[in-house]
Amino acid sequence: MEKDIILKLKEANLLGRGGANFPTWIKWDSLSKNENRVVYIIANGSEGEPGCFKDEYIIKNYPEQFIEGIKIALRRFPHSEAIIYLNHIYFDKYKTSLEKYIGDLPITFFRKTARYIAGEETALMSHIEGMRDEPRVRPPYPTESGLYGSPTLVNNIETFYRVYEIANDKYKQMTFYSISGDVAHPGVFEFSEDTSIREILVKTKNWPTFDFFVQLGGGAAGSIFLPEELTLTKYGAASIVVHNRKKTDPYALMRDWAEFFAAENCDKCTPCRESSMRILKMVKERKLNFELLEEMFFVLEKTSFCPLGRGMPLPYKTLISKLQLEDK
Repeated sequence: MEKDIILKLKEANLLGRGGANFPTWIKWDSLSKNENRVVYIIANGSEGEPGCFKDEYIIKNYPEQFIEGIKIALRRFPHSEAIIYLNHIYFDKYKTSLEKYIGDLPITFFRKTARYIAGEETALMSHIEGMRDEPRVRPPYPTESGLYGSPTLVNNIETFYRVYEIANDKYKQMTFYSISGDVAHPGVFEFSEDTSIREILVKTKNWPTFDFFVQLGGGAAGSIFLPEELTLTKYGAASIVVHNRKKTDPYALMRDWAEFFAAENCDKCTPCRESSMRILKMVKERKLNFELLEEMFFVLEKTSFCPLGRGMPLPYKTLISKLQLEDK
C-alpha cells in the first residue's frame, strides 16, 4: 500500500515556504480531521514583498510540477476544490499557461487586487470572499473554519512544488532563494536548506568585493546582517538583498520600507496603522527620535494583531543597530 502523503510530508520535515516555516504535515493532518466536509485548498501566490520572486520562477519554469502538488492535495482530501491565488501581475502573465495543466479538475484562479497584507492566509480568505483584506482572529484556524466557514488548506506555491517532489521521492531538502540588490548575478537559485548565506553568495558569484550588508527574509520586513554574520542558513522567505554600504543611504532605504508598510498594512489595528505613518514621517525628515521609536517597536511587537505589525520593527532595529545610526 502506498504510504500516505501526510506521513511522507512528516518524514521529510517539509516546512512551509511562505516565510513562516510552519511544518506542512501539521496543516495537512489537521485538515484530514475535517475531510468529510467540503474542503478548500488554496495555493498562495500573492508574493508582494520587494526582493521576493521565487514563486514566479516556479510558475514559469515548473508549472506542471506545481500543479501536480495541488492535484496531490485534491486526491488526498475528498470533496475538495482548489483555488490558485495569484497577485495581479502573475495572474495576467501566467493564468493561461497554467490552465493547460488543469484539465477538468476543480481548480480555479483568483486575481489578487488587494494590499500586501492579503497574502496573510486569513486576510487572503477575506479577500476571496469579497470582504475587506484584514486578518482574522485565530482560533478557529483555517483548517477548522476557513474560506466560507469550511476547512481550508493554504500553502505557498513552492510548498506545493515540494509536495510534488516528496510524493515522487525526489525531495532533497532544497529550497529556492531570491537574490537581488547590488549583485552581479541577480536571480533565483536552488540550494540545500543547510547552505549558509555566505556560501550561496559565493557559489552564485554574488559575494561583493566592497563593504556591504544584507537584508534577509524579505526586502521590507527582513532583518539586516553584516558580512561576518552570514554563516546562518535559510531565513524567512529565503530572500537575499545585498546593499553596498558606501552607496546606500540608510534613510532612503528606511523610507522605502516605511512607504511599503504604510501603504500595504490593513489599517485594522492602531499600533500598525499609526506607527507605520509616524516612522515614515521621521525618515522623510531624516531625523529619528530613538526614544519614541523604541516605544513604538515595543507596542508593535506586543500588541499588533498580525505578524506584519509584530515584524515591522525588525528591519529598522537591525539597521539602526548594525550601522550604528544612533552614534551618528
